[in-house]
Parts: sequence; C-alpha cells; structure tokens
Amino acid sequence: MNIFYKYSNSQNTPHKIEIPLKIQSPEELVKEPVTLGDHMRRRRLELGLYQKDVAAQIGVTTSTIWNWENNWSSITLSCMPKVIEFLEYNPVPFPEDLMERLAWYKQVKGLSLEQLGAEMGRDPEQLSDWLSGRHNPCRRNREAIENFLKKNEEKTDTKQI
Repeated sequence: MNIFYKYSNSQNTPHKIEIPLKIQSPEELVKEPVTLGDHMRRRRLELGLYQKDVAAQIGVTTSTIWNWENNWSSITLSCMPKVIEFLEYNPVPFPEDLMERLAWYKQVKGLSLEQLGAEMGRDPEQLSDWLSGRHNPCRRNREAIENFLKKNEEKTDTKQI
C-alpha cells in the first residue's frame, strides 16, 4: 500500500490518498496456451522452475527449451513422451479419423515409422504411405489398424486437457 499525504489549504488537515499496489500475473498464466511451447512455458512457471531444470528433466539443452517455448522449433517425436510426462496431460487433441488417430498415437508415443511398423507388424513404407495420404488402407487393413488402436488405448493413459 502506497500512501500519499497532501495538506489542504486549511490548517494542518491532511488528506489521505491510498493507492493499492497489486502484482499482476504473468501473461503466460492468464491467456490460454495455443502451442505446445505455450503449454510448456505455462507449466514451468506454475511449478516455479527454470528452463535449465525442465531441460534436465526432459533430457535436452536449455536452448532447446527456449526454442520450444518461443516457437522457434517444434518438439521432436523422441521427446514427446517426456514432454507429456512433464505437463502431466496431453495437449495434443485426440482426433476422430482413423489415420489421424494412428498419427496421434505415433506422436504421443514418440515412435518413428520403423518402431510403429514393428509394433503393428507392418512395413514402415506402407505406414508412411497411409499417414501421408498417398494411399488409403483397404478394409482389412483399416480393421487391423482399428484393432491395434483399441488394444493400445488402455496403454495410452495420457489424459487430455
């Protein structure tokens, strides 16, 4: 509280003016996060951590965290599981389309096409064609993808925001 006294024209009669001082919250905590970097910055500020602390948790450099928070670079697939673990929620929205759900699973788990292919028992080149939209899977393959995603749905326990 900051108090100013101003004397009036009358004999020693003070007028008191009080100005309440209020510390404003950082903009990152007030506005809704849009990008993954925004989500990371907000969580870091909520926890009161420095970028170097977050970098040590995730296993990257401090400059990488700065680049992610300022949207200068995107989060790599291999780091995505640790980022989701740090955030304690999954900021990537869950899609409805089958191929988008497969791409979401690949992203959330931080898998390469080779790793996803090994999990599914499919050729990585075939998965690349499906995920890029160059080819659409036939009915039998769509059912296999659906079954794979249902089977792994329980394992993907990252809660959505």
